[in-house]
Amino acid sequence: MSQPSLAPIVLFVYNRPKHALETLKALKANDLASQSKLYIFCDGPKSGETEERLQKINEVRAVIRQEQWCKEVIIIEQEKNLGLANSITQGVTKTVNEYGTVIILEDDLVTSPHFLRFMNDALVTYANDGLVACISGYIYPVKETLPHTFFMKGAECWGWATWKRAWHVYEEDGEKLLVALEKQKLTRVFDFGNSVNFTQMLRNQIAGKNNSWCIRWYASAFLRNMVCLYPGISLVRNIGLDGSGTHCEATDSAPGSISCDPLTIVHLESIEDKEARKKVVRYFQSINPHSRFKLFLLSLTPAKVLAVYRSCKKKLLPSAYGS
Repeated sequence: MSQPSLAPIVLFVYNRPKHALETLKALKANDLASQSKLYIFCDGPKSGETEERLQKINEVRAVIRQEQWCKEVIIIEQEKNLGLANSITQGVTKTVNEYGTVIILEDDLVTSPHFLRFMNDALVTYANDGLVACISGYIYPVKETLPHTFFMKGAECWGWATWKRAWHVYEEDGEKLLVALEKQKLTRVFDFGNSVNFTQMLRNQIAGKNNSWCIRWYASAFLRNMVCLYPGISLVRNIGLDGSGTHCEATDSAPGSISCDPLTIVHLESIEDKEARKKVVRYFQSINPHSRFKLFLLSLTPAKVLAVYRSCKKKLLPSAYGS
């Protein structure tokens, strides 16, 4: 049998030249980069863009031409700004419809040298499994030991790959997704046991407070009971959580190193690993203390909630109001 062709890589860039350079350097160091095709989608300037931003956009377009990052590099430059969501959904759709598979990166993702091999091996292994939505190169920096590879319900967006058959389920209408989640009473599970506010993120997208394609991709796969394959140790590190991103504030809630060792793909049944999910829930709870208090309140009867409230009020009011 002939060797399956490698999946094309799509990289989305905008106005962060330093981040884009780090992403491209790491990608070039991958052991399959010299055999892969890379599409770089450059978003265009917004109307009334500042001179400083225009300069950054031009610097990015110079950076991507510095070296031959992969075997073949195709650059697509937009004259006007599409926005992150439109840029990604259009680029992914165009590429996956042409090739059947695609590996997706953004300009703030540093990859392990083994990232591309993991992605390509997994794409081949699960090509015909209709329950698998995507492959993730990223896993949250969970302190507990996770399986070598495992499935969780939904989809991911930090260094991932998918097939045409799976991307077809992507639903752009966030309101349809929210209605379905609420009708089926799935919001608590969607929010990892109320430990993270993914449902609120979807509501914010509907209200125009964010333009997240990722939350819609996650919801689209989740509602169809599709799963995402994760590595037990991350093959991707996000270097963009420094306030430089268009839709990000500075944060250190997603740190973590990346694997220096290759990960072998062993075929698994495409069902969620419940124990791994519990560990991810505990991770979310550890970085979001409010979620722990919320879960505590949910475990109480109404009478006990009132008692907790009165106790807290009694302790806080004297210092808070000086009485």
